[in-house]
Amino acid sequence: MRPMKSGKVAGLLLAAGQGARLGRPKALVEYAGERLVDRGVRLLEEGGCHPVVVVLGAATVQVRGAVTVRNPDWASGMGSSLRVGLAALPEEAEAVVIALVDQPLIRPGAVRALIGAGASVAVATYGGKRRNPVLIGREHFAEVAERAVGDVGARPFLKAHPELIIEVPCDEHGDPADIDTPEDLDLLQAE
Repeated sequence: MRPMKSGKVAGLLLAAGQGARLGRPKALVEYAGERLVDRGVRLLEEGGCHPVVVVLGAATVQVRGAVTVRNPDWASGMGSSLRVGLAALPEEAEAVVIALVDQPLIRPGAVRALIGAGASVAVATYGGKRRNPVLIGREHFAEVAERAVGDVGARPFLKAHPELIIEVPCDEHGDPADIDTPEDLDLLQAE
């Protein structure tokens, strides 16, 4: 397997949800003086992805350094956002690294490690458990999109094709803790 050329790997940040349990769209939440959407874009850019596409929905915000697309069906769940995002990627993108807006403790090294794995499907692991981000090669985009229904993203595709997955340990590149509730945010900000 050869490492992907970083110029050929796009980034996709899923940031369309309303953050029902949090009480506000996660894209707008600030953590350590930066909106989560901006942290997510920076994660992907500094990790070697270009361009970065951000899927928005419940909130519409200006995001520097990224292409933004709106998911009109955002309320149906993450699956529709993943489909919208994949469809918005440029044709020259050989692969995409998909990240979620609500995981601010993941660092760019995780993205670089996924790209460097040289695989068509690579999943970051923390403590041996599969989490995000995930790298998917273009040859799988159509099937990933087809299987992304409701509030799931690439998980059905990954479950259907365990033989394709390269696990990439990312423990040294951050923590996959996500922000779902005000308590989660308080806990992260206290650390």
